[in-house]
Formats: sequence, structure tokens, C-alpha cells
Amino acid sequence: MSINATLLAQMLVFALLVWFTMSLVWPMLLKQMQLREARIADGLAAAEKGKRSLEEAHEKSSELLHDGREKAQEFVAQAQKRGDDIIEEAKLQAREEGNRLIELARSQIEQERNLAREELRGEVASLALKGAEQILLREVNAQIHSESLEKLAAEL
Repeated sequence: MSINATLLAQMLVFALLVWFTMSLVWPMLLKQMQLREARIADGLAAAEKGKRSLEEAHEKSSELLHDGREKAQEFVAQAQKRGDDIIEEAKLQAREEGNRLIELARSQIEQERNLAREELRGEVASLALKGAEQILLREVNAQIHSESLEKLAAEL
């Protein structure tokens, strides 16, 4: 065989190989490459979507954390205010109770003072009777002279 025939046969076999590859193998390779490209694009889109979701979740969590801190500060402020109100209320009640006890003590002192005055009047009247008895050198009857003794006690 000559070199031309061999070259021609090789060219024919190469052309058949190219035709076979282009008609049968190449479409399958292109299809697989397109599927892989689509999967990669879907994966990149999903990654981008996941990244956005993660950023949104971070934003939402930081917003919720900020809201939670604000609410906690509000609760603390309300509790502090309520505590102050309770303290003021207790102070007011203590003052009222103290004033009530002072008034009660004053009324008891006034009663005891009046009782002491009455006792002193009685003792003074008794002493006056004894003095009058000694002056008159006779016994004065307290029942008979009770009206006079009451006037004397009232004057004292």
C-alpha cells in the first residue's frame, strides 16, 4: 500500500471518528456538562439565598435581642419604680401609724392627767375637810356637805 492510501484511510477513519463523536458522544457530553452547569448554578443560587437568609436571620436576631434588652430595661425600670412606690407607701403608712400612735398617746396622757386632777381634787377636798374639822373642832359630815365639797373641788 502506498502512503497516500494509508493517509486517505487514516483520514477516513478520523472523519468517521469525528462524526461518531459529534453525533453520539458529544451531545451526551454537552448534556452532562449542561446538567452540571445547571446544578452548579442552582447550588450557587441556593448558597446566595442561604447567605441572604443567614443575613436576614442575623438582622432579625439582633433586632429581637435589642427588643429583648429594651423590654428587660423597661421591666427593671418598672420594678424599680414599683419598689420606690412601695417604699413611699410604706413610709406614708408608717407616718400615719406614728401620728395615730402619737394622738392615742396624747389622748391617754390627757385622760391620765384628768384622772390625776380628779384624784388631786379629791385629796385636796379631803385635806380641806380635815383642816376645817380641826378648825371647827368637830367632825364635818361629807354626805351632808357634798354639794359644798363639789363646789370647792370645782374651784380647785
